Amino acid sequence: MAEETVEGISHEKKVTYPCTTRKFAGIAKIIAGLRDFSYEHLVVDLKDYPFSVSYIQTYRLKDSDNYLIEIGKEIGEEHPQMFRLMDVEPAKCLEIFRSVCVDATEPELTAWKDVTREVFFSKVELNVFKTAYRVVRENSSEIYKGFGFKHLSDVTQYYVHPDNQSYKGTTTLCQPIGEAVVLFAQMLKETLNGKVFGDYYFSDANAEDNGGRSVYLTIEVPEEYRVSGVVPREIHSYDALVEDMSVSIAAYDKNGDYIEGDMEHLHPLYKLLPVFLVLLGREMEDNLDFRKIMENFVENPVADIFVNLHEDFYQNHKMDEYEITYSDHDDIDLTGWHLCSASWEVMRENIKEAKKKVVNDIIQFPEDAFTEEQKTLIPHLSSEFVLPENLKSVCNAVTAGDLLAVLFHGPAGTGKTISCKLVAQAIGMPIMETINCTENLDEFVLGKYIPQDDKIIFKESYVTKAIREGGAVVFEEINFAKPQYLAFLNSLLDDNGFVRLDNGEVVKRNPNFRFFATMNMGYFGTKELNQALFNRFSAIIEIAALSDEAISRMLTTRVPECTPLVDKIIGVYHKIKKKVEAEELDVVISPRNLENWARLAKYDGYVKAAEKTIIPVAKCDRALEDTIRGIMMLYKWKI
Repeated sequence: MAEETVEGISHEKKVTYPCTTRKFAGIAKIIAGLRDFSYEHLVVDLKDYPFSVSYIQTYRLKDSDNYLIEIGKEIGEEHPQMFRLMDVEPAKCLEIFRSVCVDATEPELTAWKDVTREVFFSKVELNVFKTAYRVVRENSSEIYKGFGFKHLSDVTQYYVHPDNQSYKGTTTLCQPIGEAVVLFAQMLKETLNGKVFGDYYFSDANAEDNGGRSVYLTIEVPEEYRVSGVVPREIHSYDALVEDMSVSIAAYDKNGDYIEGDMEHLHPLYKLLPVFLVLLGREMEDNLDFRKIMENFVENPVADIFVNLHEDFYQNHKMDEYEITYSDHDDIDLTGWHLCSASWEVMRENIKEAKKKVVNDIIQFPEDAFTEEQKTLIPHLSSEFVLPENLKSVCNAVTAGDLLAVLFHGPAGTGKTISCKLVAQAIGMPIMETINCTENLDEFVLGKYIPQDDKIIFKESYVTKAIREGGAVVFEEINFAKPQYLAFLNSLLDDNGFVRLDNGEVVKRNPNFRFFATMNMGYFGTKELNQALFNRFSAIIEIAALSDEAISRMLTTRVPECTPLVDKIIGVYHKIKKKVEAEELDVVISPRNLENWARLAKYDGYVKAAEKTIIPVAKCDRALEDTIRGIMMLYKWKI
């Protein structure tokens, strides 16, 4: 390695001076905060100096004559003092070294700027997601607007992520992530309402960005967050920028002036909030599944979705290390970036359009469309069943013939067959036949030969009668049926609509014939529908789980005796459902089970009746059975 001599000091890229009495124990490291510097580096082995110096180093700014000198004032000190001297010659810098190394004289540093805090605390490398579980506001441990949850609340009953690696398999919330999720959703909600108080820009996806696309977020802190002490009162807005695995944040006062600060502590200026806000913006753009959950939460802010968002966000990034910087953002070039609110403006218009209430006067079939005998088969349901608003337009399309075949799907016990009957009742259409498509469904669905007197005749089924004369048929759980027994539907639901009977007769589809089917997806014993058949359905409608109001109305109408305890019954139902969903168990509990429970409870009482009606849904899973019994014990069942 070539050497150069300046005023008697041997100088090269790295030189170690010998020591006669003791050796300096640690080589000074290149500090993370100085990665952008090229440097001339001198490490000294120290003798017995009259002052305490552990080591000295000097760095030169890249392409500049600005120098930085590092002097460790005490051995073992966590951070040495850092001084910067601007625009000096290398000889002057080395003269300071000589005074320390050769003359054992403490250098005069009055002309130097102390930049210790700037160097060591302007940025930190941090796993912010794990750190968030160790950081809580001093004034409260409650997650602000977080459904009553607190820092480290156990929410296992709501959701367990597949990648959860906690010792006990529990789901736990933390305040910084929880409050960021709530504020981010509030920002999006207000954007949809046309009241923008925050927004973010995002770049196009770049394969070279390991962490994801770049996002710049700016947000005005709502007054309530300052009044409640969530955010310090002096902060009126935050800016944050994430590029690859680097995050830069800044806080501003009411005049828009930058509030001086650093990354020595996370508590002042509540720095984790803008960090998580900008990372949520990136997650929205990079993770379509997360975006859908967030959009659902914005429209329907409930506790279980909140927990889902918090846990997914944490699990997706719990191993990520970020370089966090606190600095002013006054020179960011956002050319070519996309504005979030622009895309949400389109969504806002679509949501507004979707929410428009269209007054639909339900159109019924003409009086002469069906015979008097057929009219006796028009459903007449009790008052507990109400036609949902979203099915009124379906009714008119069915009447007009624009919807020939309709498939209803959804979880067990949500009223799929009832929905078929409600539509038929509303439009005055007879249901000629309802067929349960179990594994026992056979090839005789259209009719079969039977003996009559001394002859064998072909007797057509009510399904064929409906095809010939008009009316509706309902195939329940159609995906339980063997595909070969449904093959006739391909020609029946085709444009020319016909079926060929076993006696050779071709029956053309009556103009007033309609086909309804129901199915559960993903249940044991079910099959995927043949794609050709699936494509022949004019409309495929998901029937969501019944609301608490609908379940309550059903139970109190059918079993009036359960009225005083109906809220407790529904509470048990939800707790069991959450347990089943969280652990992805092959178990189904439906409102039908609740009705059976309430009916038997008139004779056995609720605790004993549950053993025969609710506990069996566990299908001999002893652990789940005990869990259900434990849920039962949370409530008082004596009226």
